Amino acid sequence: MNVHDSERLRGLLEDAGYVRAPEGDEADVVVFNTCAVRENADNKLYGNLGHLAPVKARKPGMQIAVGGCLAQKDKASITRKAPWVDVVFGTHNIGSLPVLLERARVEQESQVEILESLDVFPSTLPTRRESPYSAWVSVSVGCNNTCTFCIVPALRGREKDRRPGEILAEVEALAAEGVLEVTLLGQNVNSYGVEFGDRYAFSKLLRACGSVDGLERVRFTSPHPRDFTADVIEAMAETPNVMHSLHMPLQSGSDAVLKAMRRSYRRDRYLKIIEDVRAAMPDAAITTDIIVGFPGETEADFQGTLDVVREARFAGAFTFQYSKRPGTPAESMENQVPREVVQERYERLVALQDDMAWAENKQLVGQSVEVLVAEGEGRKDASTRRLSGRARDNRLVHFAVPEGVETPRPGDLATVEVTYAAPHHLVADTFGNLRRTRAGDAWARTQDEPTTSPGVMLGMPTLGAKPLEPTTGGCQIG
Repeated sequence: MNVHDSERLRGLLEDAGYVRAPEGDEADVVVFNTCAVRENADNKLYGNLGHLAPVKARKPGMQIAVGGCLAQKDKASITRKAPWVDVVFGTHNIGSLPVLLERARVEQESQVEILESLDVFPSTLPTRRESPYSAWVSVSVGCNNTCTFCIVPALRGREKDRRPGEILAEVEALAAEGVLEVTLLGQNVNSYGVEFGDRYAFSKLLRACGSVDGLERVRFTSPHPRDFTADVIEAMAETPNVMHSLHMPLQSGSDAVLKAMRRSYRRDRYLKIIEDVRAAMPDAAITTDIIVGFPGETEADFQGTLDVVREARFAGAFTFQYSKRPGTPAESMENQVPREVVQERYERLVALQDDMAWAENKQLVGQSVEVLVAEGEGRKDASTRRLSGRARDNRLVHFAVPEGVETPRPGDLATVEVTYAAPHHLVADTFGNLRRTRAGDAWARTQDEPTTSPGVMLGMPTLGAKPLEPTTGGCQIG
């Protein structure tokens, strides 16, 4: 969700005449789009702002803007801690960024604008998408749940749903441009429709995506076990372009902890969903979120989580050590778990989950999978002389292209045979065939676009030998 917001910020700025700074060049404007789900986001932001202070001091006219969830939470304290920041804007008014930058430039003082409710649905804003073959599409923003560990509802507001026709129009336009894959986004996608009174709205939306010409892959994230219903499972199983990959947040395998978290389901309900999904789609790859060390968690509670991990056979998991977030009910709960205990449990959980994922992945050795070739998925592609992409079940696949075979482009589809499995990826050194696509053609056109143009530059300036990375991040919340 934050990644998609960053695409909107880039679109807004380019629409206002800014251009992206070439890699290695110092930028005139630096924008941080922040997360507030975990404490390390705060540390990253203020650390990066500290590094930028001397850069700005020697570069007259440089501007720094901070937006997103952390800006919504900290509001005016950002400019108190880092007075060299020019603009602070929140989650509800990202469309204001160009105006706030101009106002700060004219008035020569920091501009802080935080709205408490949404003024414009973000999808109406200009968007500069990073990928010509895969796209995010928001179906809703905000969340109506009250999980005791989560600060997101306070920062994103209550759920606001887009009308189905608007969503489908965006999906159809993307497919017409060559996009092969869309991911439907919401804090709780399967409560979509609550605002206009249709409890089957999300399954209807999935089925409608099945009729979009040229759209080959549909995904969604994240659902909530409380609202996950049989009609969604049926739509996934019966709509050919809806992928059999499901991210279903667990958070804990203990009923006592789930109750303390104010998660409105229990262990048996969760496992029944997993059972029903696999009955309808035996090939489904299911991933999850798990928090270790929630206040009051006992060793027996933690063992309950390990038991669910063994039974559910997750293809992957985002695992987190509980982090206090100011303003959440869990912050002041008694029986906070000692940090060393949390760390030890976390290590046991990661080791078990890696074993389970590895066992699941080994079952795919010898099978053919269709890979949507991607850009930037394989960090070692250059040294291993492989390409990388995602299978239909969203598993990461690194594959070799034999000599004499035309090199696939990002956006093309390659069929390969899995020859090796690891806990977090597959390797395919047996090549089947290549299907060149309109998405690949669209990617090729982007390579011909000019990389520089006059105007105000946007990005992170070089600091020392290695450029800093901006604080952006996608949050797995459900």
